[in-house]
Amino acid sequence: MLKRFFILCSGADKDLIATCSDGEQNKYAGIGATVFFTAVMAFIASAYALYTVFDNVYMAVFFGFVWGSLIFNLDRFIVSTIRKKGNFMDEFIQASPRIVLAMIIAIVISKPLEIKIFEKEINTVLLKEKNEMAIANKKQVADYFKTDVDKNQASIDSLKNQIKAKEKEVAALYQSYITEAEGSAGTKKMGKGPIYKEKRAAHDAAIKQLDSLKVSSAKTIAEKEAKGKILQADLDKKVADSQPIIDGFDGLMARINALNKLPFLPSFFIMLLFLAIETSPIIAKLLASKSEYDFKYEDAEISYKTLIEQNAYQRDLQKKTSAEMYDGVYNDLREDQELYELKKKNAKAVLEMQSQEYLSKFKKV
Repeated sequence: MLKRFFILCSGADKDLIATCSDGEQNKYAGIGATVFFTAVMAFIASAYALYTVFDNVYMAVFFGFVWGSLIFNLDRFIVSTIRKKGNFMDEFIQASPRIVLAMIIAIVISKPLEIKIFEKEINTVLLKEKNEMAIANKKQVADYFKTDVDKNQASIDSLKNQIKAKEKEVAALYQSYITEAEGSAGTKKMGKGPIYKEKRAAHDAAIKQLDSLKVSSAKTIAEKEAKGKILQADLDKKVADSQPIIDGFDGLMARINALNKLPFLPSFFIMLLFLAIETSPIIAKLLASKSEYDFKYEDAEISYKTLIEQNAYQRDLQKKTSAEMYDGVYNDLREDQELYELKKKNAKAVLEMQSQEYLSKFKKV
């Protein structure tokens, strides 16, 4: 049963191969098994590749089955259409388009399986790229908000600096009138004289200005700080909103690009393996000598071709003979007086009807 199934996969004529020896049947069963398992690998590869795209098992399995069936049909067609002619160069020229097609199929099949085989290494490359993208995205968003944030912070710092400057001025005036009272500076006279009172008044006025400045600046600073928090929240939200896009950067194209960044040789040898598997049935048929099945198939083709040629010749001969016979018949009829009189009578009747019709129309006019 399994042998018959693999022979069916090889594209061989089941009735014709049944008349061949066991060795010939085993050869074609081996070719069919290669075709079948290549289709199975194509199904696995495409299902995994489509799963990375759709993230849905059922959809991936369905389209993977369709793709595997397509590859199976193509391989079966390629193998079954190669005919042994006894001349290697003629056979190679005949098979060269099929070999190119087999190479393309092998590359398409191998790439998703390479992605699965090197999944851990690819994930490492993708993680590195995601981190770089996250840093770049955060910097880009920060640069977008930078002008407003810096301007707002500069305004807050300016107000705070004004308060600090006023506090230093108040402290200096306080120190001035204290040292004046002590007699350690200023007029060097101890006591609360006119200079002391003058300096004390300047200090008290500065304190009032400081208090007024603090009151007026406090509200502005609070508003600026609230605005700064809103800008920072917008910045964080922008970064957070774009992070899922970066986290989802692991589709099929991203994985193929990540695979290309890995060492070339391991991936190349895997592709060569699939190339060898895919082209092996074709190469086997090219290298094999003309066998029992090929002779029987060629004999059947020649017999059928001969039958078609004979039928075509007989149809042409029948057509020619029939035409000659009808030529003779119509020549004889041409001399028949009775038939002549009948046709003359009918023609006369037609002419009379045409004349009456014309006369009727002319009267209406």
